Amino acid sequence: MSGPYTLYQVLDTPRITEKSTMCQEQGNQMVFRVATWANKTQIKAAVEKLFNVQVEAVQTLNVRGKIKRVGRQQGQRSNWKKAIVRLEQGQSIDFFAKS
Repeated sequence: MSGPYTLYQVLDTPRITEKSTMCQEQGNQMVFRVATWANKTQIKAAVEKLFNVQVEAVQTLNVRGKIKRVGRQQGQRSNWKKAIVRLEQGQSIDFFAKS
């Protein structure tokens, strides 16, 4: 996507799963669902500005949508992009903290 974009267009949602929770506890990593057009530098800048943390590294991967069927109808879920963000030592993001 060329042109202006907001930080909320880059980061879609945090992925809260068993695997992402283990990454958070053991490797100080956070997992986000991001826009398919976003690159690593845009993702790093968005996380640093939105959560006020220092990012060490960003890994991205494209997740292919699964083929699903209901009765005789067959369809496919949308493809999406996942970003694994490793935070600097001592940094953390708490999604469940009450403000």
